[in-house]
Order: sequence, then structure tokens, then C-alpha cells
Amino acid sequence: MKISPLHCALLASFVALTACNQSTENEAKITSGQSSSKVPDFWPKLDIQIKPNAAVEEQVAKLLSAMTLEQKVAQTIQPEIRDITVEDMRRYGFGSYLNGGGAFPNNDKHATPQDWIAHAQSMYLASIDDSLDGSTIPTMWGTDAVHGHNNVIGATLFPHNIGLGAAHNPSLIKQVAKATAQEVMATGIDWIFAPTVATVQDDRWGRTYESYSEDPALIREYSHAFVEGLQGDPVSGYFKDDNVISTVKHFVGDGGTENGDDQGNNLSSEQQLFERHAQGYVGGLSAGAQSVMASFNSWHGEKVHGHHYLLTEVLKERMGFDGFVVGDWNGHGQVAGCSNESCPQAMNAGLDIYMVATPAWKPLLENTLAQVKAGIIPLSRLDDAVSRILRVKVRAGLFTKPAPAERTYANTPNVIGNPAHRAIARQAVRESLVLLKNNQQLLPLNPTRSFLIAGDGADNIGKQSGGWTITWQGTGNNNADFPGGQSIYAGIKDRVLAAGGKIVLSEQGEYTERPDVAIVVFGEEPYAEGNGDIGNLDYQRGVNNDLVLLKKLQAAGIPVVSIFLSGRPMWVNPELNASDAFVAAWLPGSEGEGVADVIMADESGAVRNDFMGRLPFSWPINPNQSLLNFYDEDYQPLFKLGYGLTYTTATELANDLNEVVADDSQEMTERAIFDRRAIAPWFVATISDEKVKQMNSNTLITPSLSIRTQDRRVQEDSLQINWLDDSQAKFILQGTFPRDLRALSASKPSLQFDIKLLSSLPSNLTVSMECAEQCKKSVSVLEQFNVDTTDWQTISIDWQCFDVDFAAISAPFILQANQGVKVAISDVKISTQSSENATIQCKQ
Repeated sequence: MKISPLHCALLASFVALTACNQSTENEAKITSGQSSSKVPDFWPKLDIQIKPNAAVEEQVAKLLSAMTLEQKVAQTIQPEIRDITVEDMRRYGFGSYLNGGGAFPNNDKHATPQDWIAHAQSMYLASIDDSLDGSTIPTMWGTDAVHGHNNVIGATLFPHNIGLGAAHNPSLIKQVAKATAQEVMATGIDWIFAPTVATVQDDRWGRTYESYSEDPALIREYSHAFVEGLQGDPVSGYFKDDNVISTVKHFVGDGGTENGDDQGNNLSSEQQLFERHAQGYVGGLSAGAQSVMASFNSWHGEKVHGHHYLLTEVLKERMGFDGFVVGDWNGHGQVAGCSNESCPQAMNAGLDIYMVATPAWKPLLENTLAQVKAGIIPLSRLDDAVSRILRVKVRAGLFTKPAPAERTYANTPNVIGNPAHRAIARQAVRESLVLLKNNQQLLPLNPTRSFLIAGDGADNIGKQSGGWTITWQGTGNNNADFPGGQSIYAGIKDRVLAAGGKIVLSEQGEYTERPDVAIVVFGEEPYAEGNGDIGNLDYQRGVNNDLVLLKKLQAAGIPVVSIFLSGRPMWVNPELNASDAFVAAWLPGSEGEGVADVIMADESGAVRNDFMGRLPFSWPINPNQSLLNFYDEDYQPLFKLGYGLTYTTATELANDLNEVVADDSQEMTERAIFDRRAIAPWFVATISDEKVKQMNSNTLITPSLSIRTQDRRVQEDSLQINWLDDSQAKFILQGTFPRDLRALSASKPSLQFDIKLLSSLPSNLTVSMECAEQCKKSVSVLEQFNVDTTDWQTISIDWQCFDVDFAAISAPFILQANQGVKVAISDVKISTQSSENATIQCKQ
């Protein structure tokens, strides 16, 4: 098989070869080592920095030989902190555990670093307590610290990966990783689920911002640098006091699914899979990454969690990876023939740790144990998995380190949000900004002038930080949740006031004294994973509120600077036309003053910091150009990969970009209210005694009602609701302001939702809506339940049943029940198909 010039260049620094040409002889050099003969030659045998060590292997073998079957299986089970207790850890001795995005010690979003350390300490001590399980093997805690220690209040939040990719600076990435490792160590955690090394091909994917670039070569470099920053390097050594275990994820092909569908199907050829999607593993594994996370996606229809060829023959045998493979959130349950509670196929394929982030952990542990005893999972495969886990624990020093509360950074003050870390983040913001337009050299701005700061992203640290910020989706936060952080507005304000200029903040762009310049900060609302999947790249498709604001200011003759917050390139031709200068700021994180560092001049008007960012992704010329990559034969973007103006560039962008959107879609037949999450502008809340409490993490518990996310089809895509008393508390999907839904009501729609009964049949279960004038009517849905099934059921209600003012809907879905009722809901939507098909009809 011939080796392409592209992957020859990609491999040069990371595999053991002396030359790279098209000869069969040199191909054999690349692929030397034990592996299946059917693995193509372009998959390399890597030169991995952390080498096998006889003393480590001796210790692993000794530990393994003394373990019972039960202890071995427990090492392969990774539950989530909301689903286990300290006593569970003492009883079973899990090899690891995790906190998912938006999960906190004691379910407390505002848990302090000391609370995190206390939880780590109690779990660690329980794991080495042999009084119940006979094991003294320490557990390890894993967390998604994907742009800083993003679950912890007060932590330094770095730009998301897409912004770091724009910086094109591997040495900076290593500093980001080092700072992140220190803040994670300060909470007693050993293991980070990062870096993400997806090569995104279709920007409609909701995880595009977790990718550094569409360029595999940059991803390879960044992966290598990030892993060294977390774990150490050949010069400084590995797994010192300020190092953690890294995870290169998600193996493999997650960024190349059809239509950018999260957890979808990748149809790349095998050579494309390697050249485009595996370069992050060439870089990260060469640097010594000790864990790899299996991907949710399929490759040609086969889920990677159950893919023996990719996990074992390619990753472990050919590439030489000797660490462990961990699953993603119940990803094993998506393998054909599997469930969350049972999946021998995944372990047999090469999965070493099941991430079983629900109460399914217990039946999974029991079933796995039974499957090993029955020979369904060979004992040799279990022993290999456990040996890999132990090998990493020995290398990482978990057997010799003190308990979490006694470690160096746990007792070092002010590690979380440390000023030195914030300085690195601020530098990263500066270097990530990409200047797309600067007509008449409007930027940089002299701070002595007068400014109007507008847009809903201007003074909103949560919005500028995006998803994976305190909560999984990055929603439900306000500026008070970011102590030590600074909004983009606050950074500009400090600079302007210090220079004697004037500044006014108005989200809607209102002013009494005409400003010299308007700076408008706007962009995507926070989202994570599949919740961010979109149909095309048209920004604010069908809404255009931000465009209206820009055009209002433009019509008034006020020069407009647009600061665009987004997790991907988007079609913003109208917004570009309505702006004199336009900056792609991505998702900069907690250090918003980094924007002011670049766009504001000094008092004399001289440049303080020039733009350094260059596009890590190609920018679309139309909203349907989501599958746009620099290697395409017909490559015609608006802005090419690597584009970015500086203050020395005098390029003018005419205000005549095409604003016509070709209609490539059918008439909309539904509007989602809850689809894996509450869809903006709606949010999840409870109402009890006329008090509203908003759900801002994965769990909400009040005296009257509890809500928590649960898995239906994919991770946390539904809600479990439990009425705890008989106060008639309400579960509610509502908005901050009433919404005009008259356009939908004209089509005679129905309210549709899926529901699953988790308790005995209630005596009362009603659905209602609410509008601005308190007009509401409840509809009982009891008669719609099929009491003979525990499966999900779909209920639809004729819109006319609610008797509300459709011009001002404040809550499109309210659910009430009696004490003891427990249900799960998902897929709440307004269907614009004829209400004649609704299961509950109301003729008027």
C-alpha cells in the first residue's frame, strides 16, 4: 500500500523511521512491531516517550496476582459521583470514578475547593480501606477539565480549543495544560479527560469548538504539547506533584460523522481515518498519554466502543499504546446487543474501563463478573485490562503519593484562579482573536473617545465562556459565578476610564449622547455536545435580533465594531456588511480583558497588541457550506484557513457580501422546547409556593420536587421528575420574557412530549401553559397512559385545549402531579402538523 505525501509529512516527527518515501521497504520500517497483519502499513508503530519499565511491570504483575476476580472487575467500573457513596467505594473498591459536566460534591454548584478536596479524600481513603473488599488499591478521580478546571467556581477558564487553535502556538498550549493541571490537583483530582483531538469536517457539529482546527497537522502538534503540559516531559520528568493523567479523546473519527451528527457515523476510508482523524493520537500518544477515551461515533456503522479492530489491533497492537482505554458516558450501551447494564462486547473489543455514569453501575459490575466467570469475557482479557489500569496508576505515582488532602497543591493557597494562570489565559485570549474586517483602519480604538457597548454578550462571562462552563451546557450561570473573572465590557471599561474616555453599557444599544464608536458583542448561546448540532451555519437563523441592532447603529452613522462569540465559523455575511470592523473572538473564557488588550490602543492611539490569531477553520461563503475543508478539490470559502488581518494590513472588505439564503429546507414542522436540554429561550425550573427555582446544574432538589438528568438515547437527554410532597409543585419549562408564538398557533399545532412513568399511576397529572396575563388552563393526561407498559409513551395535546394568549407565552410546558409520582420526560415540542392527529383534542 502506498503512503501518501500528506501523512508522510504528518508522521515525520513522531514515528520511528529514517525516511519517508513510497517504497515497500520503508513502509515496513514504519510499521515494525507486533500487530495484526491486516492492519494497513500507514498505521504507525509509535515512538512513545514513556517507555516500558521492568520494575513497573513487576509491581503490576505482583498486584494482579493477589487480586480476586471481584477486585479485578471493580477496577474496570467507573461510576459517577452522583450515583455512589463513600460506603459504595469502601464496599466495591472502584478503580476510578468521575464527575460529569455540572456534577459537584454534595450536588452543590458552589462547592469550594475544600469541598472538592474533602470528597476526594473520603473516596481515596475508602478505596484503600480493605475492611470490606480486601483491596488497598487507590482509586482515581477523572474530570472534564476541557478549558481549565471548568466545573469549579473561581477557576481560570481558558479559551475553548477552537480559540487556542487560532493562536497557532504549541508552547502556549503547554502552559495552558500546566496551569490546568495545577488547579485540578488543588481539588484532589488525579486525571483529566483532555485533550480533545477531533478533526472537525462539518462545522454543524455541536462539538466543533472542542477541536483545535480542521488541520490535522496542528492538532497533532497541540496534542503532543498538551499531554506534556499535563503529564510532564523528558526534561522535567513525568508525574511530579503538579502533573495529572491525560486522556486523548475521542478515538477515533468523532469529527467526521455524516452531517456533523453528534455520535453519528463516520464513513471515511481507513486511510482518511488515519490521515485526517488520527493525527491527534500520533502526537498525544507519542508524548506518553496514559489513557484514550473511546468515541461515541460509529465507523461504517459499527460503534467504536465495540470495535475490536480499532481499539485492539490498531491502537494497542500496531500503535503500541500500553495505557488503558476508557469509555465515554455509557457509550458501551450503544454497542449492538448491549445495554448500559451489560456489555461484554465492549471489553472483548478492547475497552478497559466502563464509564457507567448512572445507577446502572451495579448491574454492570454484577453482569461483568458473571460474564468473566462464564468465560464470555476471557480471564486473559480482564487481566490485560486490569494490568493496563494498574500500570497507569503505578506510573502516575498513585501508590506512593499521599492522600489528596495532603498533596502539595491541596495545601497551597490561591491555586484556583491563580493570577499567573489568569495571565496565561489572558495571553491566550489576545492570541486567539482573528480580525476579519477592519475598514478604514477603525481598529485599534483610542480609549480617550466615547463608546457605546451593546449586545447580550458584552457583560456576560457565561456566554463568552460557552459550554462546559460550571454546568455541562454552560447555561444557568451569571457573572457572580465567576469570581476573579472579567467580562469583555469590564475589560474595555477599565481601559477607557483609565484614559479619561467615556463608556455606556446598553444591551439594546440605547444612548442619550451619541458615541464615537459602538462595540457590539454578540454570538451563539452556550451549548455542549449534541445539543449544539445545527441544520446549517446561518447565524440566528430566522431571528436576526443582533443584525437588527447592528443595522440600527449603522443607520445612525455610528462606526460599529462587532465582537463575535461562537464555537464555530458561521455564515454572518449580513452582520459583516453591517459592521465596520469584525473580530472572531470564539469563546474566550473568564479573562475578557484580553479582548481590550488588542482592540484598544494606548492614549496616544498607538497599537498596544496587534492581532495574532489566524483562522483555524475555513469560513463559509454561504450557510450551507458546513462541509468545508482546506483539502477539498473545490475549495471556495469566504475566508481561507489561516486568514487573519493585522494592524499593518490595509485590506478593505466591501459591504456587499451576498445576504441571500438559498432555501435548502422543507417547511418547518416543529419547534423544540426540550430536546436533550431546554432550548433557548426556555429553561427548566420548579415553582412551589409561588417561588421559582431555576435548574442550573444536572440536579435540582427542593423540598417539594426533585429533578435530575438521565439517559434515554444518549447522555443526559431526558429529565427525571419526582414529586416529594403534596404541595402541587410545578415542573416548568419557561422563558425570562413572554414569547410571541402566534405564527405557530396559526397552523393549528399540538404540544407533544414523551413521558415514562417511573412510579405507580398518579391520581393527578396535568399539563398546562402560562401567558403574560396569567391565562392558563390545565389538561389532564391520565387517560392517555397505557398502564400495561413501562415504556416511553408519546402524548400530544391540541393547542386549543390551553386557552392562552399566543402573543405572550411565558411557559409552554408545565407539569403537575401528586406526591409520590415519578416520571421521566423528553422531546417536548410544538408540532405544527394538524392538531387533528393529537391524542387529546379540544374543539372550539
